[in-house]
Amino acid sequence: MTESASSSPSLRLQSFFREWAGAAGLSLAVSIAVLSPFFFLGTASGHDIAFHMASWLDAAGQWKQGIFLPRWAEWANFGYGEPRFIFYPPLSWMFGAFLGTVVPWNAVTAAFIVCVQTFAGITAFALLRRLVDSRWAALFGAAFFAANPYALLIIYARSDFAELLAMAVFPLLFLYAFRLCGFLAEQKDGTGRLGEVIAFAVSFCAVWLSNAPAAVIATYGVAFLFVYAAVSRRSGKALVRGGRAMLLGLGLASFYLIPAIYEQRWVNINGVLAGGLTPAENFLYSRTTDPEHDAFNRVASNIAVLLLVWVAAGLAAAWRANRRRESAWRGVLMPLAALTAAMLLLMLPITSPLWRWLPELRFVQFPWRWMSLLAICALIFMAATWRGRAKWMWLAAVALASVGGGRYLVKHTWWDTEDMATLEAALASGQGFEGTDEYDPIGDDRTDLAQISPRARFVAEKGHATESAEDKIYVDEWSAEQRKMRTVTRERSRVSLRLVDYPAWRVRVNGQPVTAQHAAGTAQMIISVPAGESRIEIKLTRTLDRTIGGWISVLTACGSFVGLILRRRPDSGMRT
Repeated sequence: MTESASSSPSLRLQSFFREWAGAAGLSLAVSIAVLSPFFFLGTASGHDIAFHMASWLDAAGQWKQGIFLPRWAEWANFGYGEPRFIFYPPLSWMFGAFLGTVVPWNAVTAAFIVCVQTFAGITAFALLRRLVDSRWAALFGAAFFAANPYALLIIYARSDFAELLAMAVFPLLFLYAFRLCGFLAEQKDGTGRLGEVIAFAVSFCAVWLSNAPAAVIATYGVAFLFVYAAVSRRSGKALVRGGRAMLLGLGLASFYLIPAIYEQRWVNINGVLAGGLTPAENFLYSRTTDPEHDAFNRVASNIAVLLLVWVAAGLAAAWRANRRRESAWRGVLMPLAALTAAMLLLMLPITSPLWRWLPELRFVQFPWRWMSLLAICALIFMAATWRGRAKWMWLAAVALASVGGGRYLVKHTWWDTEDMATLEAALASGQGFEGTDEYDPIGDDRTDLAQISPRARFVAEKGHATESAEDKIYVDEWSAEQRKMRTVTRERSRVSLRLVDYPAWRVRVNGQPVTAQHAAGTAQMIISVPAGESRIEIKLTRTLDRTIGGWISVLTACGSFVGLILRRRPDSGMRT
């Protein structure tokens, strides 16, 4: 009997390992299957692929310069740069840069997708193991989420790898949201524990550090659940716990969020809502004057309808099952049904006023992006009704929808094998890549910047180059965040740099701070130098907003850690 008792923990550990290893292996297999068209057709060249590939390459290049957390995209705007990394969340481009250091660059896209979708399957399994009784149902849900229709739309047609990463965190975020709301029956006594608040906060922070539009969606989604719990139970406990957890998550992400919010005044941030990118132009089956835009919106709308039908079928089946038996997931049925209805409305033009009035909602751009949360609802409803004949029906439906939807998307996208190679060549030659409207500094029109230009040259008062055998420029250092050079001139001159001005840049000439001038119509830096030999130093400094954000993140993380330690001490004392 003693031997049996001693072996029991070992058996449980082995069972636990097999269970999670099975979920990881199945998710990996499904992710590779999702990637199979890449083996025959090349790389799916979606709308955002060049943006993400360029960010990976730029970040990896700055790591070689000793810059761990880049802020300035050195090669954007064909070498003039832009503050892209201040505004775009860091996890996706840092992960892509990391993959580029361990696998060939032409394989980074495939590696990114496989890693992220395998992780998505594992997080879905973690969610479902707390909601459903059947391990097989949880495994089925993991496989579904790794190949859900919206993920396929992103992989094949959009190439928004940051949103794909954020979506992979959603199951964990909603698991801890359910706990804080008290929707999970077995968690009623522990929903207020600090550990659950911190677990939610870490997941919430991870979403914000992955993709801003997905984070806005997640914020409204979990806030809806907290409000629903407060109203349905006539108690503000869930709202207080949820608000505290969200604030904690925002505190952890402050090193990114505070600079990104504060420094919006320094760039043309409204460029993110340029033609074709506003919510009004992207409701389901919206029509515009751009046939190409309408064609893609039709593809996205078809996938959204597929998911809506899927969720409706799952909800109907779950509703019937809920009336017959008690289950852990029954507490989330009504909240998710209400959330589904809200998401459907937000995809339709009837909610246009909300897209204009609700804070930051317009920056989601595409109402059909709510499919990321629809996939969570479909996942739960299906897994909850995975029993008897229904499981075979679900299996057939998932296989048909995933294969059929994937085939449909494969035929409606562009395939290429030269995207990464072209960008690598552009950086190797010093040409750089195209910038973005929303990160262009105020006062700059990036389209007026010369695509081919030396790092520095002398210019006359009207911006024309001056030539003299006696005037020389010597570049001593030219990195992403620091530029040093020396000039030798016969008389007072002006030096035009291949760099756009930004408030974080500090310029010194012969050790004295100076204010850069600008070329007409752009923010290209022009610096006046006196006659004789001069030293020019330009450095991207840590602005006050970055310092404040960094310290808030550090203090929040330290406070959370100390709180966990102090919370555990009384428990350990009671056990002894």
